[in-house]
Amino acid sequence: MGRVRTFSQGKSLTWADLESFDDDGYRYELLDGTLLMSPSPRPIHQRVVARLLAVLSVHCPRELEVLPAPVDVLLAEDTVLIPDIVVGRRDDFTERGLIGPPVLAVEVISRSSRLIDQKLKPAKLADAGCPNYWIVDPNLPDMRCFSLSDSEAGYAERVHLTGEKLTELHEPYRVELSADYLVADYPDEGLIT
Repeated sequence: MGRVRTFSQGKSLTWADLESFDDDGYRYELLDGTLLMSPSPRPIHQRVVARLLAVLSVHCPRELEVLPAPVDVLLAEDTVLIPDIVVGRRDDFTERGLIGPPVLAVEVISRSSRLIDQKLKPAKLADAGCPNYWIVDPNLPDMRCFSLSDSEAGYAERVHLTGEKLTELHEPYRVELSADYLVADYPDEGLIT
């Protein structure tokens, strides 16, 4: 039987607090000192992560690295996020995590994470200067690609992938894929380049 975590009332948590947690199989994140916990993901979620990871890794430039969760992204002492996929500059990774904003953060939405993935995380990542944020909804399926905008506060949607149409993305680097490829039981070999 596991230990029940207790915290001082009214105290904001920090990355040091997260580091003191035992590995209990859950994913813990901090948002302005507030603890967020995610249950283990469903198979469809992991299928999307695996396929995106494959596409992003094949085309990744040498100065960047693509990693799946769990990788801590330290935005502030009280804000530590764990995107489903993170693309960061190799020099910004330490043995403990990615220090500072990634080049790309990808989240695959689940019922329990919809608000966090669509509102809270993108707001924090945009404020920290993460230039690209992608959200995949495997139930539709669709993928929305956002990038920071000079003329708007936060992110602006640049590309919306739906169905089987192959779409070429250019940020943070060139990849080509379709929304259907991300969720298909038996993907057609020709759906990625």
